[in-house]
Amino acid sequence: MPGLSGRVLVVDDNKVIRQLIRVNLELEGFEVVTAADGAECLDIVHEVCPDVVTLDVMMPRLNGLRTAERLRADPRTRELPIAIISACTPLEVDNGEAVGVDAFLAKPFEPVELIRTVRQLLNGIRGSGPGGGPADGAADADPDSEPAVRPTG
Repeated sequence: MPGLSGRVLVVDDNKVIRQLIRVNLELEGFEVVTAADGAECLDIVHEVCPDVVTLDVMMPRLNGLRTAERLRADPRTRELPIAIISACTPLEVDNGEAVGVDAFLAKPFEPVELIRTVRQLLNGIRGSGPGGGPADGAADADPDSEPAVRPTG
């Protein structure tokens, strides 16, 4: 498909959520590869070479925070932008920041928030909060929304 915006690896154990994220990203021109859990993500991440990874937190075999930790420990994926898409508790946000997660998007999310978060990560803008809001007042922010910004790093 011409005009692809980037490749996203979507990791979630819920097939319906994976498909929802996939469809929304593909409609915006992203190429999407999916995995059912963190272990599968680690198995395929080097094959598919994504530009961004989205992770659910609660998954069998290997949860999203442990997956993010392993991606950060690998020199080949250390700089790969990672977004947690989950029902983010404050503890999960804190733990995610500790392992180097770049953005958080709380479920349920609006498709526009998903697209905004992925685009920001592709453009090197990191640190969106649990509401999926833009970091540092990014230019494409919705002026009517009040994002929960929580910078990382």
